[in-house]
Amino acid sequence: MNPTPSSGTGAPALSRRTFMMSTAAGAAGAASTGLVNAQEPAPAPPRIDTRVVINGQPHALQLEPRASLLDVLREQLGLTGAKKGCDHGQCGACTVHLDGRRVASCLTLGVKADGCAVTTIEGIAAPDGTLHPMQQAFVDHDALQCGYCTPGQVMAAIACVREGHATSEAQIREYMSGNLCRCGAYAGILEAIRDAAPRMRAETEAMEGRRHA
Repeated sequence: MNPTPSSGTGAPALSRRTFMMSTAAGAAGAASTGLVNAQEPAPAPPRIDTRVVINGQPHALQLEPRASLLDVLREQLGLTGAKKGCDHGQCGACTVHLDGRRVASCLTLGVKADGCAVTTIEGIAAPDGTLHPMQQAFVDHDALQCGYCTPGQVMAAIACVREGHATSEAQIREYMSGNLCRCGAYAGILEAIRDAAPRMRAETEAMEGRRHA
């Protein structure tokens, strides 16, 4: 039998094989401990009470602070008209109105809508089902193809008119530039806005006249 090598101090020398085996065992133990810790569920983030009026209907919601308005609309309320396109605020498919102002709902936190009024594509037609003038103009001018971007296009187009930015072709193109149509239906969209703009203005003037009558 070969004698155990000595370190010179009376203790057995640590062989390379023993060192490698002990190191591997220690690493495996650390990894298993990390795996156990990783499997522990993270605490749920606190939810924030949020009151918002959506398409004329009041809602009392409990929202995660990080939830986007788009995800709240689609996943919690079933309002899937606003589309998740780029999810980075670059395509306009998720456009909705927040207190009458167009916003990219994918970049807007749901809790930021607290106390506000949100309008989506589902809420712009008349109660009897009559299409909004902009919706009808999109149909009349064939301003859609696949239709995926259309809800956002319509919501942005309505805002474009209400903001007073639909007085010329160049102006419409500029203020609609944040809404992309991958099918290339821009000519129809332009014509739809030009057609709907005077009708929308006439309806607004009529409503103001009735209000002050």
